[in-house]
Amino acid sequence: MFQDLDWLPEREDWASLADTIHHQEPREALDSFRLLANSRMDFVRAFRLDKMLQRYRSEHDLIEFLPKVRLALIGSSTLSHLHPGIRLAALRRGILLDVYQGIYGMYRQELMDPTSGLHSFKPDVILLALDAHHLAEAENADADSILVMIRSCWDAARDSSNCSVIQQTVLPVHPHLLGNQESQYSVSPAAIVTKVNALLRDEAPKANVHLLAVDEWAAQTGIFEWFEPSLWYRSKQEIHPRVSNLYGDQVGRILAALRGKSSKCLVLDLDNTLWGGVVGDDGVDGIVIGQGSESGEAFVALQRYAKGLSQRGVILAVCSKNDEANALLPFEKRSEMILRRSDIACFVANWEDKAGNIRRIAQQLNIGLDSLVFLDDNPFERNLVRRELPRVAVPELPEDPSGYVRMLSAAGYFETLSITEEDRERSHQYRANLAREELREKATDMQGFLRALKMKLTWSPFAGKDLKRVVQLLNKTNQFNLTTRRYSEEAVQALLADKDVLTLQLRLLDVYGNNGIIALLIGRRNAHAELELETWLMSCRVLGRQVEQATLNILAEKAREMGCAHLAGYYRPTASNAMVRSHYEKLGFTLLDTAEDGSTRWKRSLDQMSPLATEIEILEEDEYGVARDLQAAH
Repeated sequence: MFQDLDWLPEREDWASLADTIHHQEPREALDSFRLLANSRMDFVRAFRLDKMLQRYRSEHDLIEFLPKVRLALIGSSTLSHLHPGIRLAALRRGILLDVYQGIYGMYRQELMDPTSGLHSFKPDVILLALDAHHLAEAENADADSILVMIRSCWDAARDSSNCSVIQQTVLPVHPHLLGNQESQYSVSPAAIVTKVNALLRDEAPKANVHLLAVDEWAAQTGIFEWFEPSLWYRSKQEIHPRVSNLYGDQVGRILAALRGKSSKCLVLDLDNTLWGGVVGDDGVDGIVIGQGSESGEAFVALQRYAKGLSQRGVILAVCSKNDEANALLPFEKRSEMILRRSDIACFVANWEDKAGNIRRIAQQLNIGLDSLVFLDDNPFERNLVRRELPRVAVPELPEDPSGYVRMLSAAGYFETLSITEEDRERSHQYRANLAREELREKATDMQGFLRALKMKLTWSPFAGKDLKRVVQLLNKTNQFNLTTRRYSEEAVQALLADKDVLTLQLRLLDVYGNNGIIALLIGRRNAHAELELETWLMSCRVLGRQVEQATLNILAEKAREMGCAHLAGYYRPTASNAMVRSHYEKLGFTLLDTAEDGSTRWKRSLDQMSPLATEIEILEEDEYGVARDLQAAH
């Protein structure tokens, strides 16, 4: 199960659409490629689609439509058959992927040699895939020594390429020599592999290395689906072609998480999705939920899984064709419900079409449609949303609700690399933001609304305790990002050590709570006494609240302290950041020049520049998180 990505829908027009792509213009062709990649397929079909995509890319430039990532795949076995599944998985998540295949078995030499093809490729990400035979069958092999070797590869990758590293866990392919007590025979290959995987799980997070847990997937789907001895002996393929799409999808999820492209919000249907039956027809006491029936327990399992997603930072929303009063009753009256109304950041229940309601949910939460996953038991509603909102992820669901959790989990839409405290608070933050919007609608004037919020903007340099969150935000797709530069954790740490670099992280607090980190800025002092703003990104949640002006006030103050006389701003256009094209103009900067690609360069003198008027109190945080007054509200 899942080898052909069962959560993706079948497309009856797959072949006919594939036959027409080469006649289409780039924008249309890319949409068609993504539609086909987002459908169920076996290895043969994936190979064909990838071949078409590579041929089309050789003739047309698609970079203006999607970002490109360079992935180096290096290891000790045959890996080239995995490329199609990986590239298509990246495309499903809005990434154009270039793949470098390392020389067979020469991964250490390529990492250490600065003249190697690996270094010339300049990867953004290196995936280290080491097979069980290579690791566990070497003379005097032991898990601790293997880990030392693998760590040296991580260090070499970072030192040479300053890139992200993905480490594949080791497939448990060896037969047991002792049977159930294999762990007692520490020199057996199977026991060595088990210990290596345990060590990797302990050490990789400390080294900021991301695991590709193929051993866990093999445990779920069966090791014999993943590994076939005859293929190993014949061609040294450890990963079987039949699971190459599943393998590729796991890599694609990690790449998406590295680029901040994981989904943010789970939109739930209600009737026959969160409970059995139709609450409007069966009544609140007639719906099936909880113990006493197989399906009732299955619906509880889905709610429990959704609750767990919410607790780790996924936003929950409801989109139901129902009278709102009826839709709310189970949350209020049925004690078996795991989810409560307070868990739902946005609740939409009416008789309008679901595609329109999902658009409304995205607007209310102020997130993109490509951040949403829609879960509905009804095939008609699923297909309607797929047709009307192709950017929304809509997994297939089995008829039996006992398979809902397994399918949603397998689809991996909410893949993440780490959990921060801010992630855990995200649902609360979005619910608070809806309360702010209600206050805005009631306010008679904008200034009165802003005063009523009683905003405080706290700032500090990038802080060690927030470093993972900072890196996470720097690599997310964001409409308010002036340059869209990406940084690894190592690159950010290097910035902190540079006396000519200014880093700022800002939090916004108001009467409804803490919005968390809402802006990140990186400025670099140059030889002309200018502070060059190479990164300025902000959360769209706080637009229209004078945060931009307050941030400029902080920048001006810090730039003067660094001996700078001017601020230099840059805008580099992307597919998603058109909204900030005029950002510097609105803040009083002067346009210096415009490049052919639409990039612009701006400048503002700090001489006699007065702080801009805002309704925000500005506070500086020290290393202990204690704030002190820098500039009172103006």
